[in-house]
Amino acid sequence: MTKTIIDLKNADLTLGRDAASVHVLKGMNLTIETGESVGIVGPSGSGKSTLLMVLAGLERLDKGEIHIAGSALHALSEDQVAEFRGRTIGIVFQSFHLIPNMTALENVAVPLELANVPNAFDKARNELVSVGLGERLNHYPGQLSGGEQQRVAIARALAPQPKLLIADEPTGNLDTETGKQIADLLFSQQSGRDMTLVLVTHDPALAARCSRQVRVRSGRIESGQIETGSVQAAVAVSA
Repeated sequence: MTKTIIDLKNADLTLGRDAASVHVLKGMNLTIETGESVGIVGPSGSGKSTLLMVLAGLERLDKGEIHIAGSALHALSEDQVAEFRGRTIGIVFQSFHLIPNMTALENVAVPLELANVPNAFDKARNELVSVGLGERLNHYPGQLSGGEQQRVAIARALAPQPKLLIADEPTGNLDTETGKQIADLLFSQQSGRDMTLVLVTHDPALAARCSRQVRVRSGRIESGQIETGSVQAAVAVSA
């Protein structure tokens, strides 16, 4: 029996103030079930990355509701949202966001230590092994390739055993072959851990691998679902 993990209702968000304000999200409604992989697609400036930040608990709505894994994030304080995010949501960014003067092992372990997770370095080591970096534990980000840095970022996101993995253009800074390897890793980890994966991408091939796509345009979710498979990829390319 499937269970809803994300329930977004009438979500409105304006960024900036006065003449510089932009109405980014306009009454969005979105439901995602546990275990789904969902690609959020659409043109630049459509609001898809902002939507992802709302789902990650990094942007607060002006109006509407957001429920993640049974918790009403819109009703929580900033501290409560941060605590919830730390144990429930893993986040992977396009730009890796690794700490340059920390090793791969430290980059994964330190957030666990800050969250008072026992055996943080042992868990970090296991996660790095699981993403194929068992030989690179003591290397610094500057000593790693872009693909390896993204693997460290994925290990860091996975280390708290999140129910939901959020990825914003996870292959955007990588060449085609490395991007495919990172995509393979994301989907294999999602399947093996029975997680929900939600990602934003401009890459139609990556979007086509998701079980479902959600198209965003001008701050709204377009009606109708895009089918998976070759037709899905063709639609993504034409957008």
